[in-house]
Order: sequence, then C-alpha cells, then structure tokens
Amino acid sequence: MRSVLSVVVSFFVLGLGLVVTPNVYATCGSTACFLSTRTQDGTLLGHTFRLDLSYRYVDQSRRRLGSSSTDEVLTPGVNFAEGILEPDHHREIRTGFHVIQADASYGITDRLSLLASIPLLSAKHHEHVVLEEGEPERFTDGDGTTGIGDLQLGARYALLPSPRDLVLFTGAVKLATGAHDRLDTAGEITEPSLQPGTGSTAVTGGVLYSHQLSSPRTEVFLSGSYRRNGTSDLEYRMGDEAQAGIGYQRTLAHRWTGTVQVNLRHGARDRYLGGDVPSTGSTLVNVTPGVRYDIGKRLSVYGFLPVPLYQHVNEAQLTPKLGAVVGFSRLF
Repeated sequence: MRSVLSVVVSFFVLGLGLVVTPNVYATCGSTACFLSTRTQDGTLLGHTFRLDLSYRYVDQSRRRLGSSSTDEVLTPGVNFAEGILEPDHHREIRTGFHVIQADASYGITDRLSLLASIPLLSAKHHEHVVLEEGEPERFTDGDGTTGIGDLQLGARYALLPSPRDLVLFTGAVKLATGAHDRLDTAGEITEPSLQPGTGSTAVTGGVLYSHQLSSPRTEVFLSGSYRRNGTSDLEYRMGDEAQAGIGYQRTLAHRWTGTVQVNLRHGARDRYLGGDVPSTGSTLVNVTPGVRYDIGKRLSVYGFLPVPLYQHVNEAQLTPKLGAVVGFSRLF
C-alpha cells in the first residue's frame, strides 16, 4: 500500500550548482525517492539543452508503527472490482524500487527554462503474504510491476537578486501517461503504489534559494515544494506531498564537488471513493551526502546515498532502509 510510498519520493528537491547547474525533482514512485541531484538546479543559458540520466534504487523493508519499529506490518487491500477496502489484507515484507529516470531542460532565455522528466523504466519488486478469511496464508512476490512512469512537464524562472544569490521558481504538471491498472498474481488490479503510473494528473509548485558564501567554492541552499494530486478513473487519489530541504555544497578539489542535504517529505493520506485509506501517509527525513565529478565542461557524473534520519507513518507501513542514486548530466 502507500507504505510502499513511504520511501522514494525519498530523494528530493534541492540542488548542486549555483549559476549554471540546472536541477531536477526526482521521483521513484513518489515516496521512494525525494532527493535532488542538483544537476537541473540553476540557470541555463538561452538555447542550451541539458540531459540528465540516473538510476535510483530504494530498499523499503523497515517495518514501522508510527515512529517505532514493529514486528508486523498489516495493510489493507483495495478491491477495485467491488469498490471496497479489505482491512489487514496482507502482511508486508519488502518492496524494492529500481528506476531509470531521464530529466531534460532547455533554456528559452538566460532566465526561463522548459523542463521534462519521465521514469523510462520503473520496476517495483514486492513481497507480501496474502491474508484472506477462510484461506491459508499465501506468499507472493509477483505483484510488482514494470513499465514507463508518468511524464512531467514544467518551466523554471530564475532571479538573480545579487551576484551571490539565486532564486528559482518552478511549476510543473504531471500527466497520467503511466499504466495504473496492472494486474497482480490473482488477476486483480494490484496496489496503486506498485503501479508504474498514478492514473491522474498532478500540479507542483516549488522554490529554491541558493547563496554563495564568501568563498566562491562554497554555497548553501534552501528549497520547498508542494504537489497537489488528482483522482484517477478508479476513484483513487494519492495524498498530496510537501517537501523541504536545506543543504551545503563545497568544491573539494579539482573537478570534485561534495554536498550534504537534509530533506523532509510529508505525504497526506491516500483517498479511495472519498474516504481515507489506512496505512498511507507519512513524514520522512533523510540526510544525504553526495559527490559530483566534472569530466569536462559539459559532462559530469554524480552519486548520492540517502540515510533515514526520522520516519513516522500512519498506522503500520514499510519505510526505506537504504537507497542510492547514480547518474550523469550532459550539456549540449
């Protein structure tokens, strides 16, 4: 269930360059990846194009009850055929997220850029035990899905209030391009959080502020965003998401840049047929060290390792245990 979602948007909105390093809002199934690679944060010169390709992994296997550990995570099943929620339908064991994501930006002017982002491959491996009244317990690891995720289109506008300060305003619309009605091993529509897409549109607004310190090699940055999710044709609505972050970046040596960021993501409860869905909604905080290496003026590679700092969930859910992001960014 959305416990699955209590991770991956688990690497999120922040950034890595100040004036010429544009950034992307990562999504690994919404709660699995809320970190910013910062390769799309910054201003992009007019008539230039940047492509970012990354691999993101999250192991969601930590069992939580509220803010504490628990031995068992029982979550409801959504029976779309009958239009009901089935309490304690399965015992969660583990979910693994593998996402290959492409992010692109094009500078219309030196201040205005167009953005596009899509998970080219979203693979979700899920293990749980099905608990049905009058039936023996049944383990399954075949209810995950693989496919292309939802496409997001947007624009970013940059303000330069001073030579050391940068403010970025971003607006984006997520389209319902990914499949949201894939079937599980029992021939029923599988959990919404395991689908490649959501089946609904969403609108996101965000702002990022970056300040270069007295040393030109060091900067600090703050970010925040809010996403309003729509309702799918199955009458299921993912909870809205608010994210915030603070980070520090420093040039370490020739071509090497290090960064550390603290990211917070709060997800509201999901809704089905107008009612709240149990075991959905969470508040997650990660601390994420990262490094970037500039191969040349137009090509860089990067890696990030998000570490859970605080996790609180509604009822019982699985949360991220570990994750990793690696990728490259190319300027054309």
